[in-house]
Amino acid sequence: MTEVVIDGLSKTYAQTPVLRDVSLRAASGELITLLGPSGCGKTTTLRCLAGFITPDAGDIRVDGASVLHQGPAQRDFGVVFQNYALFPHLTVFENVGYGLRVRGVDAAETRRRVADALAVVSLQGLEGRLPRALSGGQQQRVALARALVIRPRLLLLDEPLANLDARLRQDVRALIRQVQREEAITAFYVTHDQAEAMAMSDRIAVMRQGRVLQFATPREIYARPVSSYVAHFTGEANLLPVEVLGMISPGRYRIATAAGQGEASGPEDIAPGTQRLLMIRPEALTPADAGLPGLSATIRAMTFLGSAQQCDAVTPDGLALRLFLPPNLDLLLGAELVLRLDAEHAWLMAPETVEAV
Repeated sequence: MTEVVIDGLSKTYAQTPVLRDVSLRAASGELITLLGPSGCGKTTTLRCLAGFITPDAGDIRVDGASVLHQGPAQRDFGVVFQNYALFPHLTVFENVGYGLRVRGVDAAETRRRVADALAVVSLQGLEGRLPRALSGGQQQRVALARALVIRPRLLLLDEPLANLDARLRQDVRALIRQVQREEAITAFYVTHDQAEAMAMSDRIAVMRQGRVLQFATPREIYARPVSSYVAHFTGEANLLPVEVLGMISPGRYRIATAAGQGEASGPEDIAPGTQRLLMIRPEALTPADAGLPGLSATIRAMTFLGSAQQCDAVTPDGLALRLFLPPNLDLLLGAELVLRLDAEHAWLMAPETVEAV
């Protein structure tokens, strides 16, 4: 069981800060995802964890003890890279067993542990193949088995699915999560894919320009983002300027927009008359029953997605909205709707959180 604390990591290259006071905590057995665009600092954070990079400031503690003085081999962490990093001249068995060999594990124990690791990733019978004779998904499974066979204290995964096609990504993603849970391994996972992060993580750290903007569960980040950047990076989001008219109950408010009144959720300390930014996920907007109040909007574009229709609409004052409607709902371009707002899936944010995405 391994607990990890990242405390105030900072790193600068050529006078450009790439990490700015990054602090995170992983409980034993958690999978923490570092999510953000290229250059946000997520891979640098992972490489600091692995010992490949020494931070300029801050500390990394594993089970209460700092590991900054230890090199990568001493830390005994398993690392899975984006490009697999398999030895092309070694067989599957030799690749998976490499870490055991350099640790001096005897041949009989190596054979047993390699067989166990290959069984975990469903690669039995491929021990004698070279990497070039494997598919991309099989190579990534070999890389995962190689990381697991050493029984690491911590598992680090750097964009491990980036080179796989969509179907393989789903399969290997599910395998990684299954193995991580069954083995109760604490893990840090780097990705730029918000759907991947939402599906796999116990908690997500959304990063931008070397900072952690929000660190929370997938559900909390999706439903209660701290900024428009986080809202947009973790899914489709509509943003509406609103005035808070008053509190209905703790965390529930009556609001006014240019298109009408409604209810929304938010922090419990918003005063009446306050100007806020309302974040609405597309699935939180649905057609209202006849005669009921809501947001008036006109359909301007529709895209059939199979399981839903993606609709782009505009309110009378020109505010653009995106919503998802049932696939069998018969609508025409130019149709006028009154939209009901699901207050449980709309969140009030302070105006100063509006950012360029």
